[in-house]
Amino acid sequence: MQVKEDDDAILNCFLGTGNIKEEVFDWKKDKDKNKKEVFLYAKGSYYGHGQTGQDSHFVGRVFHFPDQLQFGNASIVIRKTKTSDSGTYTCHFPNHQPEIRSSISLTVGASSQPIITLHKTNNGVLLKCVVRGASPKPVVEWWDSDGNILPADQPKITERGGNKYDVILNATVTKTGFYRCVSTQKEINHQIETETHVIVPGEFLLNIFY
Repeated sequence: MQVKEDDDAILNCFLGTGNIKEEVFDWKKDKDKNKKEVFLYAKGSYYGHGQTGQDSHFVGRVFHFPDQLQFGNASIVIRKTKTSDSGTYTCHFPNHQPEIRSSISLTVGASSQPIITLHKTNNGVLLKCVVRGASPKPVVEWWDSDGNILPADQPKITERGGNKYDVILNATVTKTGFYRCVSTQKEINHQIETETHVIVPGEFLLNIFY
């Protein structure tokens, strides 16, 4: 499932339709050495209410649905999601025979409006686009007014905390017109753009020269 940063995410898990108030279910994030304790319910007690051991990353942000336990609902909600919440979550009923596990993948996306700056050069105008704090890592492109992708320099990508990325992309244009910096994140079906109008000084002379 996909949500935007700061939105709530409901992770669904069900054990049939019977009452699970006297059951034990345990939610964990990821696997192996990076496994984190997200939420534990044990016959009426749970993290923050008689149970300890919850990963500090989730303290005060993860809750179950007490009124839904009678219907077999072991779902949880993560409040105010962060990009670092992205990952695979497993719901486990360890005391049930046979044991029951179900997993769900969560992607928390963050994006910001591309910022454009213009710089005059000897060959035209340098377009600089900066996208900050995007997650997952975006594909950044320069488009002309017809939707054609412009030749550009190699993007400069910097990874920072919380699985967020800063991307800088430069392109040089020699024609007056409208240009857009487009940031695309396919994993969360998100695209955002900023448009600018560029006037190339001496464009007529440049065209004659080239």
